[in-house]
Amino acid sequence: MTTEYNFIKACWGQPVDRVPVWLMRQAGRYLKQYKEVRAQGGGTFLDLCKDPARAAEVTIQPIDLLDVDAAILFSDILTPIEPMGMKLDFVPGPVFENPIRTIADVDALVVPENMAEAVSYVPAIIKRLRVAFENRVPLIGFGGAPFTLACYMVEGKGSKDFASLKQMMYSDFPLYDALMQKITEMDRRYLNMQIEAGAQTIQIFDTWGGLLAPHDYERYILPYIQQLINGLNRDGIPIIYFVKHGGTMLELVKEAGSDVLGLDWHVNLGKARDLLGNDVAVQGNLDPTVLYAPKEYIEKEVQRILDENGDRPGFIFNLGHGILPTVPPENAIHMVECVHRLSQK
Repeated sequence: MTTEYNFIKACWGQPVDRVPVWLMRQAGRYLKQYKEVRAQGGGTFLDLCKDPARAAEVTIQPIDLLDVDAAILFSDILTPIEPMGMKLDFVPGPVFENPIRTIADVDALVVPENMAEAVSYVPAIIKRLRVAFENRVPLIGFGGAPFTLACYMVEGKGSKDFASLKQMMYSDFPLYDALMQKITEMDRRYLNMQIEAGAQTIQIFDTWGGLLAPHDYERYILPYIQQLINGLNRDGIPIIYFVKHGGTMLELVKEAGSDVLGLDWHVNLGKARDLLGNDVAVQGNLDPTVLYAPKEYIEKEVQRILDENGDRPGFIFNLGHGILPTVPPENAIHMVECVHRLSQK
């Protein structure tokens, strides 16, 4: 049944009658409907992630409003870190109370045997959504890549350079490796749990993977992301891997082994496709700030990206990163309409 969706077909490089489109962070603060649900339930962002009814509702909202071709589970990449034994809060950005700095800290981390119990709200949300979306749109599950998760776990919060993790990486590789092995195994169990619950695609976000030079990416990131992707129950489930600022090392990023590569807006999509070849699909790559532009300009940029792709199969239109919270929703709606209209065959 899922192979009939344009989005799934594009993931596998199959022909489609129009280019599928969805937006990273398509459920969120730019929608007044999201704000209303958030206000009704009260509590924190994390509380919303853990409430199956409300999390399902905000996942459904952009499907109704934007007419996108895929839904993505409403959650956060850091939620599975909590059951490892790290207290997480959002103030408003993510903060871990006791960052990882020593081998004793790593040894204390727990990799739950049963992720469906450890984060029981996640499979509960997925099951609700599969019922809501049946024969309408496919559901994307997701998680953070091991390196990106490690960035937050070691730094304790967001950062421009994540110097604490880099210091660990360069000065104490055994400690770094021990941490990455634990995160990778947790990630494998977490994403496989989502597949078992009903996710029809998995996207892996390596938001901070582009912080490293290509040779460092090859040593400190690539082995773990390969281990993760190879450990997923991928039968019939396409895997999307997105590395922000990864455009300078696409050949290495491709070696991770995903079925689809997400591209940010710092790379020409056509040149990226020429470099990557036809055996991997791509997703991207409109600059999110273009959604502040007049509608005529948005349409021009959509056409430019469609032209860069040409008539090659295996293309999913998306932003080059998450939609920004102050974007007018009508501009996002217009962008989706442009993709569908301009790519219709």
